[in-house]
Amino acid sequence: MRKTNVLLTASALALGAALAAPQAVAAPDAPLAAVGVPGPDYPAVPAPQDSTVPGDPATDAAADPRATPPGANDWDCRPTAEHPRPVVLVHGTWGNAYDIWKDMAPELAADGYCVFALNYGEADLATKGGYRSTDPGTYATKDIAASSVELDDYVDAVLGATGADTVDLVGHSQGGLLIRHWLKYHAGAEKAQNVVTLGATNHGTTMNGLGTLDRQIGGYGVDLDPTLDYIVGEAGVQQIYGSPLLEDLNADGDTVPGIDYTVIGTRYDTTSTPYEATFLTAGPGATVDNITLQDGCEIDRSPHGMTASPRVIDLVRNALTPGSVPEPRCVAVGEE
Repeated sequence: MRKTNVLLTASALALGAALAAPQAVAAPDAPLAAVGVPGPDYPAVPAPQDSTVPGDPATDAAADPRATPPGANDWDCRPTAEHPRPVVLVHGTWGNAYDIWKDMAPELAADGYCVFALNYGEADLATKGGYRSTDPGTYATKDIAASSVELDDYVDAVLGATGADTVDLVGHSQGGLLIRHWLKYHAGAEKAQNVVTLGATNHGTTMNGLGTLDRQIGGYGVDLDPTLDYIVGEAGVQQIYGSPLLEDLNADGDTVPGIDYTVIGTRYDTTSTPYEATFLTAGPGATVDNITLQDGCEIDRSPHGMTASPRVIDLVRNALTPGSVPEPRCVAVGEE
């Protein structure tokens, strides 16, 4: 029995380490409250305009990881005829808007887009945020269904401020999965047109084998997930393949009608694994373009944290406005 306990503890810690590797208006507990069950007492959710803080990114990012990425969150921005839809950038687990989008946001803004990037999904140890929730600037750890409500409120705020009818969204890792959850459960297709996902855990992850170990242990009647919620964070556990959230989300197919999806994966992803599991299959009324980053550019070996890759940025630009970058950049990234 002692040997089994050691194994379970080691497995839980390994899963936590792996996740850290790379990198309608409703209350946050609405998914539970809707069935009469009070939700967790999460930290207060700021107004959409306050999810990041303004300042000089060169000096403020380290001091305040809530800093706005350069080029993003100008709430006075008005879309143009050339770029009529604001772009909402959605980071992933344990990330924040500045760290994930500081390279992509200014390029999109320079193209003429109104760019917005939120911090979402804040939890603490008591509300299953995991051990990393004590680190400054750590977001996207709470129940994904609750974060989906935050995203809906944020999109509504962007539409209200800009006067646009719809948005485009770009999501990294959990961010891509969250966008898909929002599309399905919050009628997001009425508010969006293009969705781009980068290394998204669309069908869950094996965590390079550690998620598989978790599921195998579960096959022996030992459910590690409730414990892992407090170690890794509830959102992290929900992204392991076969989770109830994923099974429900994908039960009716990968897509919703009316959305054009661009899905980018990298062969060097060791977090969202296997990397091909990120790819989607188009259902009725939707289009899907699945892209492997290394196709046409083997020297770009970007891992899971691919958002700074010049090629990824160009592929995103093309997804938002097809043909806008005839030849996406091919730059050596990552270890050779």
